[in-house]
Amino acid sequence: MRAQILAILTAWGMPRDLAEETATVMLDTDLMGVDSHGIGMLASYEGMRRAGQVKLDARPTVLREGGPVALVDGGAGLGHPAAAFAMRLAVKKAKEVGVGAVAVVNSHHFGAAGWYVRQAAAEGCVALVTSGTRTLAMVPTRGAVPVLGTNPIAFAAPGRRQPPVALDMATTTAAANKVRAKALRGKPIPEGWVMDGAGNPVTDGAAAVAQVFDKPEGGLSPVGGTPDMASHKGYGLGMMAHILGATLSGASFSPIRNRTQRPEDPDNIGHFMLAIDPTAFRMPGAFEHDLDDMVEVLRATPPADPALPVLIPGDPENAEREARLADGIPIPPALDRQIRDIALRANVGYLLEQA
Repeated sequence: MRAQILAILTAWGMPRDLAEETATVMLDTDLMGVDSHGIGMLASYEGMRRAGQVKLDARPTVLREGGPVALVDGGAGLGHPAAAFAMRLAVKKAKEVGVGAVAVVNSHHFGAAGWYVRQAAAEGCVALVTSGTRTLAMVPTRGAVPVLGTNPIAFAAPGRRQPPVALDMATTTAAANKVRAKALRGKPIPEGWVMDGAGNPVTDGAAAVAQVFDKPEGGLSPVGGTPDMASHKGYGLGMMAHILGATLSGASFSPIRNRTQRPEDPDNIGHFMLAIDPTAFRMPGAFEHDLDDMVEVLRATPPADPALPVLIPGDPENAEREARLADGIPIPPALDRQIRDIALRANVGYLLEQA
């Protein structure tokens, strides 16, 4: 899979080092079972490239910097290199002064937000990531049309005996591409993920994809699903993620950008990276020790169903990674055809093999 992604990206004109970094993020995302943000995104990236929206040879640069903060220009390139660059810079600043906060402007889709916080945790930092988005998908509480995107929030904290706590969530009940991923696999959409313009649930895969990506009304519900189930909390979190991820850096807000955006104009997506060095607050190792103790107490919580033990954020992804490293990454037939066609158009070989 890595070779396939690299072959396509480099054929599109992406420099090898940037393509390798992007392929790493995409592959790790698929290994963790986040099928909506890995190799399945190549079709979207191909469309952006054809329209001239994305500059695949762009390298991130620092626009402003002072003390613990910086602003990075993504150069209208794919978001993976810009976001990885920004998180490395945030971690570097955290190691120097205790905290690093780096915002990114003029970027595009960057894959799974959880990848970047995990990288910071591997360096011993507590990390937070939020991002703006391209697609209008979230219908705000009491609304009939989408105004916000899925606006992700990711957080990670490193332990010593235990793997990092790693939360990665859309502020919608489900990410838009998870709806597409389920539809590609012929699976129904869970009730409460997608609503039509009258607030009714949409569970057919093709109809749900059309509702989210093509129709002007309806879309994804905020976390909570309905007002009775506190969807205002998900709506508020989505606003917070956008304010930090986009407004802070000067990146675009989709409802405003879409009024004047031409097909070839970049999306100007923004991201926000925060890294904190625990040793700025405590003696080395003390934070990790207490976090491990906390995790162990949570894992020992008596489960309501003995077959379903209490998990920690990051556990499902870690388990899926182990399984896929052993057994391979499943590619459903619809995605297989998509990748074959993309490879053909890029004039590269089809390298994936079905088990």
